[in-house]
Amino acid sequence: MKSSIKLIAFALIPYFSMAQLKYPETKKGSQIDNYHGTEVKDPYRWLEDDKSAETAAWVKAQNEVTFDYLSKIPYKKQLQDRLEKVYNYPKYSAPSKKHEWFYFYKNDGLQNQSVLYRQKGLEGAPELVMDPNKLSPDGTTRLMQFNISKDGNYAAYALSKGGSDWMDVFVMDLKTLKTLEDKLEWVKISGLAWQGSGFYYSRYPKPEGSALAAKNENHQVWFHAVGTSQEKDNLVYQDPANGQRFHTLSTSEDEQFAFLYLSDRGKGLDGNALFYKAKDQKEFTPVVKEITNSSYSFIDNVKGKFIIQTNDKAPNEKLLLFDPKTSKFSDFIAEKPEPLQGAGTAGGKLFLNYLKDVTSRIYVYDLNAKLENEVKLPGLGTAGGFGGDKDDKFVFYSFTSFTFPPTIYRYDIATKKSTVFRNPEVDFKADDFETKQVFYTSKDGTKVPMFITYKKGLKLNSQNPTLLYGYGGFNVSLNPAFSPLLIPFLEFGGVYAQANLRGGSEYGEKWHEQGMKLKKQNVYDDFIAAGEYLIANKYCDSEHLALRGGSNGGLLVGAVINQRPDLAKVAIPQVGVMDMLRFHKFTIGWNWIADYGSADNADEFKVLYSYSPLHNIKSGINYPATLVTTADHDDRVVPAHSFKYAAELQAKAAESTKNPLLIRIDTNSGHGASNTKKNIETMADIYGFIFWNMGVKGL
Repeated sequence: MKSSIKLIAFALIPYFSMAQLKYPETKKGSQIDNYHGTEVKDPYRWLEDDKSAETAAWVKAQNEVTFDYLSKIPYKKQLQDRLEKVYNYPKYSAPSKKHEWFYFYKNDGLQNQSVLYRQKGLEGAPELVMDPNKLSPDGTTRLMQFNISKDGNYAAYALSKGGSDWMDVFVMDLKTLKTLEDKLEWVKISGLAWQGSGFYYSRYPKPEGSALAAKNENHQVWFHAVGTSQEKDNLVYQDPANGQRFHTLSTSEDEQFAFLYLSDRGKGLDGNALFYKAKDQKEFTPVVKEITNSSYSFIDNVKGKFIIQTNDKAPNEKLLLFDPKTSKFSDFIAEKPEPLQGAGTAGGKLFLNYLKDVTSRIYVYDLNAKLENEVKLPGLGTAGGFGGDKDDKFVFYSFTSFTFPPTIYRYDIATKKSTVFRNPEVDFKADDFETKQVFYTSKDGTKVPMFITYKKGLKLNSQNPTLLYGYGGFNVSLNPAFSPLLIPFLEFGGVYAQANLRGGSEYGEKWHEQGMKLKKQNVYDDFIAAGEYLIANKYCDSEHLALRGGSNGGLLVGAVINQRPDLAKVAIPQVGVMDMLRFHKFTIGWNWIADYGSADNADEFKVLYSYSPLHNIKSGINYPATLVTTADHDDRVVPAHSFKYAAELQAKAAESTKNPLLIRIDTNSGHGASNTKKNIETMADIYGFIFWNMGVKGL
């Protein structure tokens, strides 16, 4: 009898420790805003100033409570050790060919950043090109782009510091591997597109003061000639009258054409205009002049015509030919029942990547739009790559699924056969796990797909710790993919479920539209129905279900636990968009109006206000154990979203909630972990928090 009492007491330790938490006091201001006749309180407006001494003190106090709590989870070190071990294997990117050189990235295992190498031919000895790990003491400087000129003599590369979206651009001489004196600043939302002796890039005007002072308005396209200072760059395009537009530019493989993309998402438009100019021309000519909700992208120029991918009158995407001589379109490859995810050319062929029930199908066409063959993939999963030059004889692609580590294949264009080029060796037994795809019914009757991964022999006893992940927005598809950081969760008996909610691109633009603006509630209904499916089919019960999502997925989790606080035991909203009335007032948040709508619009305000996580927290409710995560250098979804949300959650729900309501604020990191070490530490905390609050006594 005594042993039974001890077991019960130990099982209840998590609940007793939660009740003893004392949260930092957060002062309340008197700010009230009026939206179309509705008054809305915003007592934590002061937390929007994330550089003030007052906010810094609040962050410090919150982190002390959170990290003290996390440090007492008895098996957190065990989790972190296993995460490090399973993550510690060589990771390679697919090679990219430029003349006689093959360039590729490699991470030895636990390096904070992947290292760039090159080798002559596929059998040559690797030569170090750049090691980003040596660029900052804490390994948080990242190599974001490395684009090589057509002649192979130079590369333009972009670095980001501490997780920021801002980039500095430099030029490397590829003969000597020495970086030149060129340095370009205030670069954001940009490609690096070579044409002759220089390249195009996009930037914002230099602000008065630090990056925090940047207004993210008047996005400009410039041309930089190698060996010159930024002050001598040529302004190619700007539109200050429409300051919230994005202007980006790409060039064709032969560098004979430049393509200018204009988008205006701040006005709620989801598409783009497209212009071009030949190398010897000064002015741009429209392919599509007006910005609408239709998108257009250049794929390649073939026989004097441009291959254009578009969703205009084709929600699953199609390919057209545009004749620059006549400025007319003609059909090329028609829309199919499955959405077209991407298109590219190599070796005189066209490779099209379609998605069938959220898994890849790759088809090869000749340049007259005749279907030649389907690339046989290793199974159901996600394939990507297939890019190259016109004279290439083979291309590389990668394939992955939940328990299939990213494997690089070489596809021979003439024989139509794939062979393994690099096969990673990961410390886990793939045969011990299985994945199945189910289709469940959402609130309005819509069938929604979901992948469920777990150990073979799983008992459907409702007691399995289950992690439900979702996103549901911005035309993003959550495809099957391997993450070594998921393996420990599965090994310790966890079930991982990934729901393909509306708002993504899993079934084309119609699927996206059903989760946008006034229809955003569909996304939350889909996520709730996914949790209910897992519970009804006895994978778990509500005491063993955790909800997780990041960015738009953080919004998802925040909204759902307001609407259904009883659904799950644990909630992990990461870097979430939590203030749906003011998101467009920070950095480039106005870019999201195309998906969310805006509180400046009366009808859209009503919908935004109805689900905004910050504004729908209820008193007197028992909320799930909640671990909010954000970072001090997140200049995409600014940390103020999470700050205000956590403050409101603690103020309104702490007394009625039996579970911890915590916020974890990382330093020198951004919209996602800025290095490997931080990524592993974050996941150890998340898994420990999940298991501990589900009453798991040992792993």
